[in-house]
Amino acid sequence: MRKLLNTLFVTSEDVYLALENENVIVLAGEERKGQFPLIMLEGIISFSYKGASPALMGACARRGVELSFMTPNGRFLARVCGEERGNVLLRKKQYRISDSPEESCRIARCMIFGKTYNSRWVLERAIRDHAMRIDVDKMKEASGLLAASLEPILNQTDLDALRGIEGQNAAAYFGRFDDLILNQKDVFHYEERSRRPPMDRVNAMLSFVYTLLTNDCAAALEAVGLDAYVGFLHRDRPGRVSLALDLMEELRAVFADRLVLTLINTKAVRREHFVRQESGAVLLNDAGRKVVLSAWQSRKREEITHPYLKEKMYWGLVPYVQALLLSRALRGDLDDYPAFLWK
Repeated sequence: MRKLLNTLFVTSEDVYLALENENVIVLAGEERKGQFPLIMLEGIISFSYKGASPALMGACARRGVELSFMTPNGRFLARVCGEERGNVLLRKKQYRISDSPEESCRIARCMIFGKTYNSRWVLERAIRDHAMRIDVDKMKEASGLLAASLEPILNQTDLDALRGIEGQNAAAYFGRFDDLILNQKDVFHYEERSRRPPMDRVNAMLSFVYTLLTNDCAAALEAVGLDAYVGFLHRDRPGRVSLALDLMEELRAVFADRLVLTLINTKAVRREHFVRQESGAVLLNDAGRKVVLSAWQSRKREEITHPYLKEKMYWGLVPYVQALLLSRALRGDLDDYPAFLWK
């Protein structure tokens, strides 16, 4: 259990939430695991299957405390909110900003700043840790290009220009991605990003973990009352969770890409974990998906210190914290959206 940004995160999957004397009581069987004054909370996000008492749900609805239920793996299930809660106001503000290219760019540039910063960090870490096994000069060249774009990103006011910078940075970053593959070079190599369908094993893994990350970000946005389908950088398209795609940008390199590289370099995934279809598409097979999913859930349970809040939390909570920070930025409680900048 963690209390962050006046939100209670219940991460144990075998506890039950109840109400006692205006306090949220966390119970594991008959054992009391925690107690939190309801008046001090703005929201509760529970990853437990056991749920909450009707009394607590009613109290949350009356007091405007959002109570969201997720599966232990992070899939959004349902949300309880009261009539006085300002979700409709938050969503209307989200829609107004999305309709304004200038206001959209103000949010989107923070996310792309985070993506660029974190992508550069991945390259710099490779230089630090594997200088004898990579082309350091080319890696530094790509890192320098990313570093030089950080200030222009923050000063950008045009969405199309921002997308142009982001595209150049992505090309520079992925241009060195194959150098980050240190083992199994005869099986795994990266030339360019291919999707729908992926045409090699590395792209198959990237597409799979990006889908997992997108689902986690969409669930986080729904949990805090935002519309995952209305984005700022990614524009509206039927069936596309555009805001989730926005939110995941800053997490791609440090969470998804690093996981793929770790699985390859530690030989946790191998040639036999993939299947090639007649069309040429390469996909993970059942055994491969199990390996990646197991590693994904293990990574989400690793503890980190959030770079903005300076609070310890699980990796799996980062999308939820970023969604909360985004909602506060949209409300005007924060001057700007604080992107996740990993170090």
